[in-house]
Amino acid sequence: MKRILSLGQSRNIIIIFISIAALMVTSAVIELRQSKKELLQLMASQAHSLLESLIIASKNTLQSYEYLENEEKQRLLNNANFIRNFYEQNKISNKTLKEISSENDIYHITIFNKHREKIYSSSLESLSDSLSNGLPFQILEPIFNNETDTLLMGVKTTRAEEGYRYVVALTAKDQSVIVLIIDASQFLSFKKEIGFGALLRSVVGGSPSIIYIALQDTTAILAGSGDLSILGPILDSEFLYSAFKDSLFLTHNVEFDSLEVFEAVHPFSYQGASIGLFRIGLSMEPIHDINERIFRRLIIITIVLIVIGFILFTYLFTRQRLNILHKQYQVVETYSGSIIDNVSDAIIVYNKNEGIKIFNSAAGNLFGNSKKEFIEKSPKELFSNSGCSELLEKDFTIRQHVCTINNQKKYLFVSKNNFYDSSDTINTILVIRDLTEQKMLEEKMERKQRLTAMGELASGVAHEIRNPLNAIGTIIQQLDKDFEPMQDRIEYHELAKIVYSEVRRIDDTIKEFLRFARPEPITPESFRLHELIHELQQQYQSLVDKNSISLEINNGWKGNVIWDRRQMKQVFINIFINAIDAIEKNGKISIITSSLNQQEIMVKIKDDGQGMPDKILENIFNLYYTTKAKGTGIGLSIVQRIIYEHNGIITVESAKGEGTTFIIKMPVMVNA
Repeated sequence: MKRILSLGQSRNIIIIFISIAALMVTSAVIELRQSKKELLQLMASQAHSLLESLIIASKNTLQSYEYLENEEKQRLLNNANFIRNFYEQNKISNKTLKEISSENDIYHITIFNKHREKIYSSSLESLSDSLSNGLPFQILEPIFNNETDTLLMGVKTTRAEEGYRYVVALTAKDQSVIVLIIDASQFLSFKKEIGFGALLRSVVGGSPSIIYIALQDTTAILAGSGDLSILGPILDSEFLYSAFKDSLFLTHNVEFDSLEVFEAVHPFSYQGASIGLFRIGLSMEPIHDINERIFRRLIIITIVLIVIGFILFTYLFTRQRLNILHKQYQVVETYSGSIIDNVSDAIIVYNKNEGIKIFNSAAGNLFGNSKKEFIEKSPKELFSNSGCSELLEKDFTIRQHVCTINNQKKYLFVSKNNFYDSSDTINTILVIRDLTEQKMLEEKMERKQRLTAMGELASGVAHEIRNPLNAIGTIIQQLDKDFEPMQDRIEYHELAKIVYSEVRRIDDTIKEFLRFARPEPITPESFRLHELIHELQQQYQSLVDKNSISLEINNGWKGNVIWDRRQMKQVFINIFINAIDAIEKNGKISIITSSLNQQEIMVKIKDDGQGMPDKILENIFNLYYTTKAKGTGIGLSIVQRIIYEHNGIITVESAKGEGTTFIIKMPVMVNA
């Protein structure tokens, strides 16, 4: 009986173990299928996020195209109008056109009369039936036929040589036509470098699990990267055509020969027009590998379960499965996370429930904060401190915005879009591009061109006036010495002295002209910047005390600089005197130095005086522009020229009633 019971118990134990094993195997198989389903859903979600990011980046690329082309058009039109003004003033010659062409990087300039005959040209080549280097003369027919007064022909290919040209034409007096041509090859090359192809190649190259990414319309593949040979036309696939026609985000598994791919598609439109369909193919190999590993471990775990029991088997299986799922989730999440974190534009994603969800490296560089400081916090904490709260409060798609971040004025190009996540929560995506450096360089180039033009004018005026002025002074002295009238002798000599005095005063003014037109060469020497500022403080302390002005100096940078000490001291004196004049009485002046990086420093001279309205601020560096009764209007123009000669940048921030701040950014070392 005991034997039977023993056999029965063993049989029961075996049956229990087999039942438990069968139950666990069955459960594991179900879990395997469920895991595959969840992984596919996760891949779909990540693919959707990736495609959304690509769409945003693509729209930014198209907007960059439009911005670059509009800037190039405006530059050509400005040059054409400038030439037309010269031409209508009868100041044009072949030499003038050649100089304008060389200085402004214009490939060819030609002026035709109303009989279609060339009368001026920037080159000596003869023109017959071609406009220049293979461009057909017939493209100018609309302007010669008075159908239009301005012709913007965009990029044209040439027949005589390889390359592309951009053509603009304007009518002038007597029905003449001014034609400007630039070489568009560099412009097209730049567009190619920042275009869809480059964007898609960078994405595919950064992730081996992405088989292909393509932008495709019903006729062809517009752009793509990866293995594109396996992609068929949209019209041949019911799945693709349905997504394209109904503007849907769809996913499916597809096999290309022996390759199984998880494909996601998303329509792409720009400014209301349908461009095509984004297609991304992700390799299914990681999922297959995971499934195979799970299956092998399932067999092992089942055997171990029979040996050591149900509890141990359950523990091992559950732990392994969770680890695998966690690793797979991290792999799939990396697809979009790596792309977003390495994009050059700042990307911030937030919603009202969870706060900031995505805060990439570019956003941290822009706002000077790390991701850990703001993840899951309200975006108001970030934008209120930066002065950009208007970006949260107003609805827009794309706009340019100016605000102050970390006490620095920033010019931003911002894209704002909303989307719903799987829980129907509205999420907001902000894509922010920092245009501050670009804006400052544009302003510097514009001011430098203005200074050059004013300098040339000053030099010419001084040269034409000084010689006859010296002759007048010599003659007056000689007449005063050798000639004496019979009557009114005293008055005669006094008038002669007045004339000579005025000649000397005009000559002093001409010297100021020449000082601006022919600046002294820079003589760099090494010295401590804070010592120079201390000299400035000692020199003007009595004047500051006399006007009841408090002077605050904050030397945040005390290293050596290699500048022209004498000229830079003159810069600080001019700005400092202007600050004293702006305050008059009972105010405060601050001089602050700080380091921007190892090669560049910044000096701020700030006063709390009356400030300046925008009209004065726009013209403050113009030659002979002054608001002072006894001012010459040369001081700040010379200041700006000295700063530019040191390869620096000077800007002014001011508002009526809020004071003025001069900001100087300079390299630590300047070579002569």
